[in-house]
Amino acid sequence: MKSDLDRLMKERNIDAAVVTGAVKGNATMYYMVNGAAISHGVVIKKRDEEPVLICSPMEREEAEASGLRIVDSAKYDYRAILKEAGGDRLKAAVQYRKTIFGEFGVSGRVAFYGLGDTGSSWVYMNALKDAMPDVELLGEFDDNIFLTARMTKDEAEVARIREAGRKTCEVVAGVRDFIASQTLKGGTVVKEDGDPLTIGDVKSRIKVMLVERRMIEEVDTIFAIGRDAGIPHSRGRDSDVIEAGKTIVFDIFPQEEGGGYFFDMTRTFVVDSASDEIAEHYRQLSECHDTVTAALEVGAPAGRYQTMVCDFFEKLGHETPRTNPQVTNGYVHSLGHGIGLNVHEKPTLSDFPGMNDVLVPGSIFTVEPGLYYPDKGFGMRIEDVYYARPDGVMENLTGFPRDLVIRM
Repeated sequence: MKSDLDRLMKERNIDAAVVTGAVKGNATMYYMVNGAAISHGVVIKKRDEEPVLICSPMEREEAEASGLRIVDSAKYDYRAILKEAGGDRLKAAVQYRKTIFGEFGVSGRVAFYGLGDTGSSWVYMNALKDAMPDVELLGEFDDNIFLTARMTKDEAEVARIREAGRKTCEVVAGVRDFIASQTLKGGTVVKEDGDPLTIGDVKSRIKVMLVERRMIEEVDTIFAIGRDAGIPHSRGRDSDVIEAGKTIVFDIFPQEEGGGYFFDMTRTFVVDSASDEIAEHYRQLSECHDTVTAALEVGAPAGRYQTMVCDFFEKLGHETPRTNPQVTNGYVHSLGHGIGLNVHEKPTLSDFPGMNDVLVPGSIFTVEPGLYYPDKGFGMRIEDVYYARPDGVMENLTGFPRDLVIRM
């Protein structure tokens, strides 16, 4: 939570944190400006002090929604600084930042966060370092203070994710019912006009339903059938026809309009009826999901549950990343991830070396075991979102049935 930032800065010996760049697509900036609808800005957070937002006067009223102290960037007269620098934009950018740092007393160990072009940022940071030898410029490679703070959500954040989940479940239900309302002819799902129902048709429907609920797709929703369902991140091909008996992996991870909080859920469907082989694999998958979620415990190492899934599937004869790091048939990925302003964030439910996350109160994360057999023409996954409540209860925020078959 944001209330943890000062503690984290103290633990990591950071005197000031500087967040830069656009707001859209920049989760750290969005987090610090509380979703204010500005295009870009600079946030300065000194340890044990309230953060300050520096932004354009054109966005001063939108910036008020941040709840932060607002400083008009025009007061620093970048045009005059650029003129004095002889039109050298790098030199002017460095002087501009030095001026701001001087006004706010930014000194000591200063860490930078946010988004920018890698090459430009590297040049800029080196120039700034040379111009300010009395300031130690820092960066954090992994698990930075903001990612760590965002691992736990406050009540307002939980409420927004819960609402995103409600809307997402509505969309999944709408897609299921849309498919069921069509006609089955010769093993192919057919629309009213007599043409086959395609993945492209379904995805168009998904986009409309999301827009109606003020949700967006940051990247294309996964809706893959048959062999493609056996490739975990295959988005599916628009031209593919919806056919009876084939597994459909429907993984939807929409975001609040404006770049806010994500939800993430997956259901597996088969139109009309499932073969004995698919039904048995789905039974195993469902049992695995139930076994793991029943064991979820606040304070437990997140990696414990990846180990549990590997144990479960290996006993049934399925390969896992533990038995074969290059596995493509069986259980092929990690169990889950945190969710928030990014669709993938802390905690990570993985057993990779160095992954030491714990399921702490306030964390929200997915549990998504799957079985994939592209060589046999099928794949399946079940994904729910869980909230580790402060009272120790693990609450399922998804609340959607896991029925495999869509009856026509």
